[in-house]
Amino acid sequence: MKSVILFLVIASLCFSGCASQGAASAEEYFSLGMAYFELGKYAEAEKWLNRARSIDKTKTASEYNLGRIAYETGRFDDAVRHFDRVLARDKDNVLALKSAAYSRIKTGDLSGAETLYKRVLELEPDSVDQGYNYAMVLMAMDKPENAEEVLLKYKLTMADNKDTLLLLARTQKAQNKVEAVDTYSQWLAENNDTKVRYEYAQVLESGQFYARALEEYRTVVTALPQGRSFSDAALNDPTALERTAVRFIIARLLLVADSEKDDGIKELETAVTEGFTDTEKLTTLLDETGISAAHKDEIRRVIDGINKAKVEKEAADKAAAEKEAAEKAAAELEGVPNEPDASS
Repeated sequence: MKSVILFLVIASLCFSGCASQGAASAEEYFSLGMAYFELGKYAEAEKWLNRARSIDKTKTASEYNLGRIAYETGRFDDAVRHFDRVLARDKDNVLALKSAAYSRIKTGDLSGAETLYKRVLELEPDSVDQGYNYAMVLMAMDKPENAEEVLLKYKLTMADNKDTLLLLARTQKAQNKVEAVDTYSQWLAENNDTKVRYEYAQVLESGQFYARALEEYRTVVTALPQGRSFSDAALNDPTALERTAVRFIIARLLLVADSEKDDGIKELETAVTEGFTDTEKLTTLLDETGISAAHKDEIRRVIDGINKAKVEKEAADKAAAEKEAAEKAAAELEGVPNEPDASS
């Protein structure tokens, strides 16, 4: 269908050009450029839009769409320049403001994006989407209190906008606000995500709601398979949750919150059985004042066991490597023909 539209546009321009002895108008250049743009033929689109831009009547629209092409082709610095030129002619052009802000995010100019989004919201104060984008920039700039202030303006509409509600929860979590408990709870009442539930458990623990935190951590462990968490794509993601790491958190919480019982040690042993080997984290437990002396002795035993297993594995790996090297050398010698006797 788009090809048909382009054909009709070109045919129309050719007819018009013939009728006017080859003199195409700015509007015709612009139409042709946009037809190529819709087809994704960006190089051709740029050529015609640059012609249209040279004529004042279509300058702003052409400049804006050249910015869109630059953005779509990953030339974010060029996109910024095009959108800035539009804003130089029309400082309150909302489309250009939004596009310039988003392009600046791609270039890493968060301060510039912050300024532009602030202006967008002055012009469109009820735009939840732009409020969300502005808050995301503020969070990236480590300004959670400002991000929360922006998002709270849309409190009444958050029930219908899960992304905005979750971002609000994260701004509150970053500030260690107890309000994060209710916000995360509200989000999880309508949505389900293992990583978000883990964040919720962290908030509960921070607020000393230990029983509820344990419940949520256990739900996370149940949701995570052995090894890495969410999907095979997460295997190279250093932020991906691991089942054993969450088990360690449960063990730590049990050891601190209930030092009389052995549940924490049992959870710790389960974590180790499933593959937890981080002795540095285990060592930090020895400095916890809430953990009993008897349990600390058990933790030392676990650490010694992990270290012993590591040494044994290293020795086994070394022996296997030496055996493989020896077998390879022997195989190479068998393949070398005997040297002729010098006396013959």
